Amino acid sequence: MISLIKFIIWIVGFIVVSIFVLNYFGYEINQNYFKESKAECEKRLSDCGKQYMEQGTKNAKCDFNCVDPKLIIRKK
Repeated sequence: MISLIKFIIWIVGFIVVSIFVLNYFGYEINQNYFKESKAECEKRLSDCGKQYMEQGTKNAKCDFNCVDPKLIIRKK
């Protein structure tokens, strides 16, 4: 139990240090990215579901990539 708490503290510390380092080098974390892209991802998911139902399981190909790392960490 103690090792789990230490591990969580290390992870939180690493995240805090990473945020300060990113800010120092002129980058910021877009904390609203998932709120802003939620509607677009839901649209892609519904289109993918429709395509899956139309083509069946053999030919269904869905490009379901909703997370773009370049938009999560961006230059100030």
